[in-house]
Amino acid sequence: MIPAEFDYVRVSSVAEAVQALGEAEDAKLLAGGHSLLPLMKLRLAYPETLVDIGRVEEMRGIRTEGDRLVIGAAVTHHQVAHDETVAQACGAIAHVTKTIGDPQVRHRGTHGGALAHGDAAGDLPATALALGAEFTIEGPSGRRTVPASEFFVDYLITAVGEDEVLVEVSWPLLAAGTRWNYQKFTRVKQDWAIVGALAVITGNGSIDQARIGLTHMGTVPVRPTGVEEALSGVAADDAGAIAAACESAAEGTSPPDDLNADAAFRAHLARVLTRRAVTSALA
Repeated sequence: MIPAEFDYVRVSSVAEAVQALGEAEDAKLLAGGHSLLPLMKLRLAYPETLVDIGRVEEMRGIRTEGDRLVIGAAVTHHQVAHDETVAQACGAIAHVTKTIGDPQVRHRGTHGGALAHGDAAGDLPATALALGAEFTIEGPSGRRTVPASEFFVDYLITAVGEDEVLVEVSWPLLAAGTRWNYQKFTRVKQDWAIVGALAVITGNGSIDQARIGLTHMGTVPVRPTGVEEALSGVAADDAGAIAAACESAAEGTSPPDDLNADAAFRAHLARVLTRRAVTSALA
């Protein structure tokens, strides 16, 4: 559990971070470290240089801009979970963030780090896909914005290049009356989700729109559009129609087989947890 030797560079701006990444042959960004350091200790990752962005102030703010909530990539999970602006603008993010790990992880782990890591078992990637988050990335050629639908490329691979930095994440403001719920099944309370399901619902009396995000049902987060379409127009108290709509939650997914669960069990969990999330949100 001892990592390979590495050089350490602390930067004070995004521009310095981009420059440091470009100058090193094999460099990784370090913020909270809860995703990277375990991999390094297991020798599954062995970068030659760590670029510490933990003190870059331009990556630490939370603000609203027009109809979007903008969260800096270096903001900790604890800050997101308890920030009043987040709670009022897009409370679903705070709701999901409170389920991440344990207090120690939430105090050190960062909003951008959890998303840039690109783990399909993480809670925030599925949330970003369901809500339509946008990612601001800076590299040698300047800044660009990538929608969540294009951000998650494959297992632990995102649109952030080796010489680029995820600067901030932009989320849509949720309309008044929007309801949400996140359900996840774990072996132990603070572990990675074996499967998770987020439901974000709008409508009064009946469902006008449902947005669903699934965790750990493939190499990237999944949005089961068939369920969303089936839920449109369903009465909020029609438990039978809701259950029927959620039966297609696992269609088109490719859940992994591992020591924790096989694909068939994960497909079952996806259906059950999606129904629970929708029902709990409506309640």
